[in-house]
Amino acid sequence: MSDATPKATTGAQSAARIDTSKPHSARFWNYFVGGKDHYEVDQQIGDEIKEIFPGLVDVAVTSRHFLGRAVRHLAGTQGIRQFLDIGTGLPTADNTHEVAQRVAPDARIVYVDNDPVVLAHANALLTSTREGRTAYLDADLYEPETVLEAAAHTLDLSRPTALMILNTLGHVADHAQARDLVRRLMAGLPSGSYLVISDSTSTSPGMIAASEAYNASGAVPYHVRPVEEIAAFFDGLDLVEPGVVQVTEWRPDSDDTAGRVAVDAYCGMGRKR
Repeated sequence: MSDATPKATTGAQSAARIDTSKPHSARFWNYFVGGKDHYEVDQQIGDEIKEIFPGLVDVAVTSRHFLGRAVRHLAGTQGIRQFLDIGTGLPTADNTHEVAQRVAPDARIVYVDNDPVVLAHANALLTSTREGRTAYLDADLYEPETVLEAAAHTLDLSRPTALMILNTLGHVADHAQARDLVRRLMAGLPSGSYLVISDSTSTSPGMIAASEAYNASGAVPYHVRPVEEIAAFFDGLDLVEPGVVQVTEWRPDSDDTAGRVAVDAYCGMGRKR
């Protein structure tokens, strides 16, 4: 993310900014979860990384499943009706608004990204129930206050809101800076709000090798972190059980035995006091 000012941009304008000569994280992830919105260069590095570390496919798929379980828990059990989803990624099945509004039709969702690839597909994120609302901001993670100000046009930030930052913080190389960004975002949300994070972790030689191969491809680097650094994002919040765990171990569905594989991706949910 680089452009700090939320603004409207047409699909044609964003398409002109898309570089198809280098791999791209959203398209690369889209390839891994079985989507169709990627180019040959993304598939090539994806196939190369599959040879190095086939487990990254499991990371992509199970991380997506975690999103669904987290949103269902928040909307269905905790009564959350507002979601601020930063680092949106490319639309696939069961995006945040689809999951939330399936449980609570009046839910409101704001997606935030300033990636031209994501922006080109943003219309797919703007469907909504009649009772609810969705919006997309072309805005920058590195300007939390600007994000919050723009999100307030759709969300009532005096009411509890779920801040979703999934598979995004690895783009921020410095851990202290990443923690500060999360802190500033949560500072703009009231008591009773939630933070939801998931990310790839440096918990196996295979994942570390896959990360190094991806970063050497010319793509914008993505940094995998140790589990304790993921856990540190929740400092000052009340962790929701079972705490910071592998994405497959966070409140798994009782019938999801196939998805209970060990993966190099951890997640957590914390509630603001």
